[in-house]
Amino acid sequence: MQFELDVPDLGAWRAGNTGTEGVWRFDSGLPGRHVLVTALVHGNELCGAWALQGLLASGLRPRRGRLSLAFCNLAAFERFDPARHDASRFVDQDLNRQWSPERIAAADTRERRRAAELAPHVAEADWLLDLHSMHEPSPPLVLTGLSPRNIELAVRMGTPEHIVADAGHQDGVRMRDFGRFGSEAGMAAGARSLLVECGFHGARSSRDVARDQCVRFLELAGIVDAGDTGRLLPGWRMPDAPGRWVLEVSGGVVAKGSQVRFTEPFQGLEVIPQAGTVIGDNHGEPIRTPYDDCVLVMPSLRQARQGVTVVRFARRRRPAEFN
Repeated sequence: MQFELDVPDLGAWRAGNTGTEGVWRFDSGLPGRHVLVTALVHGNELCGAWALQGLLASGLRPRRGRLSLAFCNLAAFERFDPARHDASRFVDQDLNRQWSPERIAAADTRERRRAAELAPHVAEADWLLDLHSMHEPSPPLVLTGLSPRNIELAVRMGTPEHIVADAGHQDGVRMRDFGRFGSEAGMAAGARSLLVECGFHGARSSRDVARDQCVRFLELAGIVDAGDTGRLLPGWRMPDAPGRWVLEVSGGVVAKGSQVRFTEPFQGLEVIPQAGTVIGDNHGEPIRTPYDDCVLVMPSLRQARQGVTVVRFARRRRPAEFN
């Protein structure tokens, strides 16, 4: 798949204004939510960086509450090469698996040290929008975790079509699940967090999705008005999805090593009609679908190695059924 998305120039925005490299904060001085939008958690996921660059260049400021913007894994982004884009996903280890107190405190890799720098900003936020993209060409997804409150917010966003309700990864905690974003008490107190997979890393459309999600999230958070985004960010809002699905993830396949194969070049959201269908091989063990009408969520072998989830299985329901 050709990498078509240009590399954003972050030179003017790299320093930030908070004392933490790459992190910006704007305070209205009035009561309201503290919203954090993050990009480049993986150094090859450029769509979110384009969206944050656009927000900064537009001069958009919160009318109420606070707005923080964070370019996260700058060290990995510096290594970006469109011909070898997977190689710049991270430097030492995946930044989006380090969000537990023990791993952050260890500070023994570049990603863990960067997580320690970012953690206070994440902990202070009320709402978090984490912008990502995908290894394979696929329609965009929003990942909510299991909290009904996050799912309800994702439904209110109006797009993308597919909402993924999942419990996370076996190989570490995501930023989206850090601290109160991963606790029922935090959710009950008003915390919300969404992770959006905006499409294939190199697709220009992923930038369009990232921009659209920013507009919707900031408006729903109540820190800006629709008139502000319409005036300063014209063309960013895309049409609502014609229908919505909630994909309830029941489990997945964790690679036993690098010798994992699929029977077809799956790209995601395929519905496999019959339970027990063999869709691949994991070091000699058949990969079988666990139930009828099983949806494949984000199948990819690009990062296949021991401990990495290569596909997740889900049941799909309409939001009204889920509620």
